[in-house]
Amino acid sequence: MAQTIFGEAINQAIIEEMRRDESVFIMGEDIRRSVYGATANLLEEFGEKRVIDTPLSENGFFGAAIGASLVGMRPIVETLTSFMWVGMDQLISQAAKMRYMFGGQARLPVVYRATMFYGGGSAAHHSDRSYPMFMNMPGLKIIVPSSPADVKGLLKTAIRDDDPCIVFEDGTLAGSRGEVPDGDRLVEFGKANVLRQGEDCTVVAIAGSVSMAMNAAEELVAEGVSVEVIDPRTMVPLDKQTILDSVEKTGRLVCVDPAHKVCSAASEIASIVAQEGFWSLQAPVVKVASEQVHIPYTPALEKLVYPTKDKIVEAVRETLD
Repeated sequence: MAQTIFGEAINQAIIEEMRRDESVFIMGEDIRRSVYGATANLLEEFGEKRVIDTPLSENGFFGAAIGASLVGMRPIVETLTSFMWVGMDQLISQAAKMRYMFGGQARLPVVYRATMFYGGGSAAHHSDRSYPMFMNMPGLKIIVPSSPADVKGLLKTAIRDDDPCIVFEDGTLAGSRGEVPDGDRLVEFGKANVLRQGEDCTVVAIAGSVSMAMNAAEELVAEGVSVEVIDPRTMVPLDKQTILDSVEKTGRLVCVDPAHKVCSAASEIASIVAQEGFWSLQAPVVKVASEQVHIPYTPALEKLVYPTKDKIVEAVRETLD
């Protein structure tokens, strides 16, 4: 085990997979200069043919990655969630649907690394947390890591997967540290992580909200409240059984989601529990998600939009009233 920064763990995963498999290459805007840090030292080791700077045209290089994946390559595409909209035709009409449209004859082992830079005064155009929108589209695997160990293990799994994957990297975690196991460790898709055992309320938290949920659970100990905290790790596939089993034990559920609350990942989790775990519930499900507004530029207003530790604490108390 070694203490590793979130961004460094991403870099380690890419380097290890590029060393392991010569069909893996990476492409994106200004990645040779490692503007966002995750592609540091790649150009020096792997050269210009496997570390490709692209034009400012997401629709173009998103599609180029799909084409490369169809002929045996394993591209990694670095982008920001805010830039994904201009490449939606390639992501939705091609990447998500092509294997189905070709009757399973096509493989598309392409990974889109989508960084979510919210919470730092980036305003409405650059603060998107769009994973719920892509959950709605069959054919895409949706990954939402919350720790250095998980981002490394899940990214390595995604690179080896034969379906298109989108790894949503939470920018609020960029400087976070955590222990990363040594060796070639993969993290399985569709297997949630129960970070804390509890008896009174289940809190399912996503991406950057996981640490808030853990802090909220610790604070509630003083009130005699035992909170179970679950990190889904992947939204597609979703480990719903672990969530249902937890709610059967606690009787209560709080869903914490940095995305907007309407049609959010939290909404889907709440729907599953309401439909398949209704008789386990002792109180209504509570969602703690971002307010349904565009992200303001001013820090004073922006911080009011997102989930916080205090909002989670109040939500848990609400289920116990």
